[in-house]
Amino acid sequence: MTTVNLKGNPVAIKGTLPSVNSQAENFSFVKSDLSEGSLADYGDKVKVLLAVPSLDTGVCAIEAKRFNEELSAKEGVQALVISKDLPFAMGRFCETNSIENVTGASDFRYNTFSQLYNTEIMEGPLKGLSCRAVLVVDREDNITYTELVPEITQEPNYEAALQAVNNLL
Repeated sequence: MTTVNLKGNPVAIKGTLPSVNSQAENFSFVKSDLSEGSLADYGDKVKVLLAVPSLDTGVCAIEAKRFNEELSAKEGVQALVISKDLPFAMGRFCETNSIENVTGASDFRYNTFSQLYNTEIMEGPLKGLSCRAVLVVDREDNITYTELVPEITQEPNYEAALQAVNNLL
């Protein structure tokens, strides 16, 4: 089992992230309007997958806002912020914060993302939620970049993730 830290305390997650050069597995999610979506819906785009515990936390909110801003001028890129937040809460967050370049993808119903990508926290106060991770997936659904953020309360390496996106454009 892989571990990350929560405020300096180790917590186990389900496993290891898929490796670079592996095929991204399709997963289903619920959008803020309660319609269903999947990774396959964005097959012709570069995909940025943002796994977060909850958009109701400060660091997750900062991350979603930053990627929304950074990706706004990039054509052919789709970002998904994935958590087990209810679709209503994700929609409210995106509307309140003018998030237009990142789609809320709730994993509450199917739990497929956290299971397939091994991001589920297995112990501690956030048990059942996702740890913080970033994956960049090319147009052919090959994973080209991964980051498992070692401390859940810290932001990801934006520059490295954005460089991975730029390398695909």
